[in-house]
Amino acid sequence: MTPPVNADLPVGFQVQIDPRCVRRGDLRNLVGGSPLRVLKLSDAALGMTSADGRIEVSDAGTRSLARTLLDAGIAHPRPMVGPKECEVTVVIPVRDNQAGVDRLVEALPGLRVIVVDDASSRPMTVPDDERLRVIRLEVNAGPAAARNAGFDAADTEFVAFLDSDTRPCGEWLTMLLSHFSDPAVAIVAPRIVGLGDTAGRDGRTPVAAYANRYSSLDMGPNEGPVRPGTQIAYVPSAAMVVRRAAFARFDESLRVAEDVDLCWRTHAAGWVVRYDPVAHVAHDHRQSLRAMLDRRRFYGTGAAELASRHDRLAAPVMTSIPLAVAVVSLLTRTRIGLGVAMLVSGWIFGRIRKPLAGVPARDLIAARNVGRALGYGVLQIWSAALRHYWPLSLLGLVVSSRFRRWFLEAAVAEAAVMWLRSRIAEPSSPMVEPVGYSVIRRLDDFAYGLGLWQGAVTNRDWSALRPVVTR
Repeated sequence: MTPPVNADLPVGFQVQIDPRCVRRGDLRNLVGGSPLRVLKLSDAALGMTSADGRIEVSDAGTRSLARTLLDAGIAHPRPMVGPKECEVTVVIPVRDNQAGVDRLVEALPGLRVIVVDDASSRPMTVPDDERLRVIRLEVNAGPAAARNAGFDAADTEFVAFLDSDTRPCGEWLTMLLSHFSDPAVAIVAPRIVGLGDTAGRDGRTPVAAYANRYSSLDMGPNEGPVRPGTQIAYVPSAAMVVRRAAFARFDESLRVAEDVDLCWRTHAAGWVVRYDPVAHVAHDHRQSLRAMLDRRRFYGTGAAELASRHDRLAAPVMTSIPLAVAVVSLLTRTRIGLGVAMLVSGWIFGRIRKPLAGVPARDLIAARNVGRALGYGVLQIWSAALRHYWPLSLLGLVVSSRFRRWFLEAAVAEAAVMWLRSRIAEPSSPMVEPVGYSVIRRLDDFAYGLGLWQGAVTNRDWSALRPVVTR
């Protein structure tokens, strides 16, 4: 379904301009979002904005301004109220995890809950309570079908999906429901943290610490809209809340990546999907190295399925021709390569600088974004060689001593950069020591890449390995 024609933000709804889009307190010129945008607020718009960058919807003007900033990814919603918990049913798809169901149901007092037993070897049970139901599927149909079955059995306007190996934290549901006061919002998801973080066992082993700190289910500390090709490209179905009128249903033919597919189809239909990391749901991550890597491999197999449905959106590498030329030239570490990289970077600088006319310190802003683009481009090349294309990299290791040196440097440098980035982003969070992190990260890449190639071979579809290069 498409969003309602009248998807106006309600009176009292507030949005907050992202401080990262504001330079030196200048609210007139806003630079940010993904992709990068420049918004110049008029005097009238500035008059609707408080000194700290907050806009409250009170009339047509503030409503239009708030929506524009939200759509640009330059502001984030700060709704005051939302639907009540009585308007929500929690659906738990499960197979052979009675202990997880017991733990999760205990954490959902007062809520209506439907447990969908996906053909467990021993039927799932719940306490004798009128708010709790069990639906049993006699043939294992997969998590997508189980979630759909639970959704069909619910009769509330909103449905929360929680996997049986999760446990919500604090006021998670209240925080997520508030976003639905925006009638254009279809899906909201919390941040998924490690259950070890909340149970005091984060650092028992390096693998457990890595799984809790760097899970592929954790979309990070920054809130924002969920859109393909951006930093928050999807949210996992291990924990999400959906609006009944907007739910596009999980694709039951998918046993993996069904959540990515749902997010992308929902976005394509014109609905809004949001990620709110203030709300937390803990997940019982796999604690052994073998189990964790096997799960990463399984996730990798989903890339081929996504590519067959969404084509370019599932590409392992997405870049532009100028940026690719600059990055590859830079990585040659030759005088000619450095010269080419500088020339192309100067051209990119000019393209970014042009729309910044009238923005204070536009040269500095343009230079900073060129630097970020080059840095991201280098990381993307390293990641592609180490993660997506490592079977091809093996051939390079055999035939070229120069490539062997480059590959080793990339393996060390990429891990160091990513470790430092996570340290800077969340300095107070428990960290895995650098050497252990580097080793496990390389194994993580190996497992995911193995699954990626496995999916491509199984589906006889190589589009998941095809890079997308635009002009």
